[in-house]
Amino acid sequence: QVQLVESGGGLVQPGGSLRLTCAASGSIFSVATMAWYRQAPGNSRELIAYITSGGGTNYADSVKGRFTISRDNAKNTVYLQMNPLEPEDTAVYYCKISGGTYAYWGPGTQVTVSS
Repeated sequence: QVQLVESGGGLVQPGGSLRLTCAASGSIFSVATMAWYRQAPGNSRELIAYITSGGGTNYADSVKGRFTISRDNAKNTVYLQMNPLEPEDTAVYYCKISGGTYAYWGPGTQVTVSS
């Protein structure tokens, strides 16, 4: 069983920055793909970035050039650096770990971008 816990969300003004952190339990972290999703009110959950076990990354067009995903296998942690933030980035952000036949989600962290 894998547990994920996100942190780092909050209220920020447009143009500001936040760094989200997702800490994972278990021994599969280093071989798994880690991803960040988000879900705004009334919208479906969307994939915004992922990083493979080998360090390869991919981003949704909506965040490309503004968000950076990274991982620290020694700490079983994945990060999402977000800047500059826009009001359209307001959503609940979820971390996901996946590989082979498994996938686990964190409970999410709220990000609100507003002046």
